[in-house]
This record gives sequence, C-alpha cells and structure tokens, in this order.
Amino acid sequence: MTTLRSLNHELASPLVQLQVIQHRSGGLPTFEEKLATVGLYPLTPGGIEILQVNVGKMCNQTCGHCHVDAGPDRMEIMPLETMEDCLRVLRDSNIPTLDITGGAPELNPHFQWFVDKAGGLGRRIMVRSNLTILTVRKFRHLPSFFAEKGVTLVSSLPCYTAENTDKQRGEGVFEKSLEALRMLNARGYGQPGSGLELHLVYNPLGAFLPGPQGKLEADYKRVLREQYGIAFNHLFCITNMPISRFLDHLIRSGEYERYMRVLVDSFNPDAATGVMCRNTLSVGWDGTLYDCDFNQMLELQVNSSSPRNIRDFDLERLTRRRIVVGRHCFGCTAGAGSSCSGEIAS
Repeated sequence: MTTLRSLNHELASPLVQLQVIQHRSGGLPTFEEKLATVGLYPLTPGGIEILQVNVGKMCNQTCGHCHVDAGPDRMEIMPLETMEDCLRVLRDSNIPTLDITGGAPELNPHFQWFVDKAGGLGRRIMVRSNLTILTVRKFRHLPSFFAEKGVTLVSSLPCYTAENTDKQRGEGVFEKSLEALRMLNARGYGQPGSGLELHLVYNPLGAFLPGPQGKLEADYKRVLREQYGIAFNHLFCITNMPISRFLDHLIRSGEYERYMRVLVDSFNPDAATGVMCRNTLSVGWDGTLYDCDFNQMLELQVNSSSPRNIRDFDLERLTRRRIVVGRHCFGCTAGAGSSCSGEIAS
C-alpha cells in the first residue's frame, strides 16, 4: 500500500492521495450513497454565483493544515492570459462575486492588476489573505489598496492565542497577524459603518469538528477586542479536509479511520443541500475548472461533459453539469457543514 511521504513538495501526488482515501475508507459508505439517501444524487449546481480563482500556490508560509500544499518553493503562478480569460467570463456573465485565493494570492505579480480590472466590472471582490504577507515591506501598501478598491478580506487566524496559532502556522505568525489586523483596522476594515468587510477563518487544530460558529465568533471578538484592540466582522469556521498536508497528518498520527468515521457519522442533509460546489466554480492557476477548491487540489476536474478550462467557459453547460464528489466531501457536510464562508447549516 502506498503511503503519503513528507510534507511540502515531497507530498504524495493527488492520485496517490485518492488511492489512500479509497483504500483506508473501506467499510464506510461512499459520499454518493449518502447523497442518494437524502435525494441529492447526482449533485448538481443551483447556478454559478462565485468564480473562485486560485492565482498561484506560492506562499510565504507553510501551514500544517494547508490543503493547497502551498509554500515558498511552489512555482505555480497564474499567467496574465488566464486572468484575462477570467475577466472575460465575468464581463460576459452575471456572476456577482470574484473570490481570489492562493497560496498567498498577493505574490502573483499580476495580482493588483487583476483586482483593479475586476473592480472595474462592478463585481464583489473577495481576497483570501494569510495576513502575514501584509507585513512584508514590499506589500505593506496593500491594506490601503484593498480599502480603495472596496475589497472584502477573508483572513486565516486559527486561534486567538499565540501558542495555538503558531503551532499550526509557524513561529511568530500570531504577532505578525495582529500587526496586519491593526493595519487593516486603521484603514476602516472591520469598523462599524465603513463598509469594509474583514472576516477571519478558524480551522480546528486537530482531528475534530469545529465548535459552534456563533459561540467561537463571540469568543474571538471578545478576546481580540479586550486584549489587542482588534475588530473584525465575522468568523468563518472551516472543517479540516482529509486531503494534502492534513491527510498526511492523519495517516502519520493513526487518526485517519477515526476522523473519517466522525465525518461520515456527522453527515448533515441540510449541509449537503448548501455545499459550496452548488454555487461556486473553481479555477486553477492554469485555467483548469473544478467544482470546488478541494477537488482542485486532488486534480478532480469538472465532469467531462462540461468545458474543462476557463478559456472554453460555457455558462449553460457548466450550470447543467454533474458535480464530481468523493469521500473527502464528507468534510463539507459534517455537523453544521463547512464552506469557504464557514458554517452552512446552524
């Protein structure tokens, strides 16, 4: 049996990850079987409301839970031509939201150009920032740029304590994150009446489901305000998906089978109805199309009956596609559910 190897670019390929998931999940129902029991198979889109674009896997951090396997040595960067294809799709459709992610998306040399051009199309623009990149001298102007363009920021902060944050994301990350948050607050982000949205993201530190999002948000707001004077809008709770680096952790710690059983036993039909793949289309750095960001990292392209690259975008055919699913999808439907915007069902 092939097992996952060490982290970063020695991590096993997406094909090997899928083999591991399949082999080690014997005895558990498939995701298709679970969907069928609640009348949701085959899973299909309800429309495309979000174009989520991964502009590259390069990052200034190497976080232990990262499903992208991003890091400083990743050279995959979206070229200008592919960004132009994304802008054409936005211009020629009524998709209201552009969700820009990475890696650290700010490291793409065309990042600001992309944000500026998309803003000119009147779309809502979301940027998923790791915060620490904003403290690097070359990028310290970005908080002002984001505010000027009215960008919504979604930023990872897995805990409101230095110990837990640094454990997951690296030494000193918590203090740098606080510095970036103060920079953003100073420009109006998270402040009442500013219209500038700043949302934080929580991932569990281990092989367990997130707690109730509302309670965690209240705790975050109280601690960050009282101890650090920091404000933000909302907290998004995202379940750790059993892929990439977290899959490696589960295998090494002997927790894979237990964690998958937790995900399967916590299947929530209400969460399954609202999974993000039903309103989101994911675009890889090379323009390849996926049903979600997690499928992208496993290289599970959209159904073969649909266009498979952004340059061949066809809204009607993509809206009628069957969504590609697998056992990793139980991560999105466990408990209150998990999406790029946090809980799905209370």
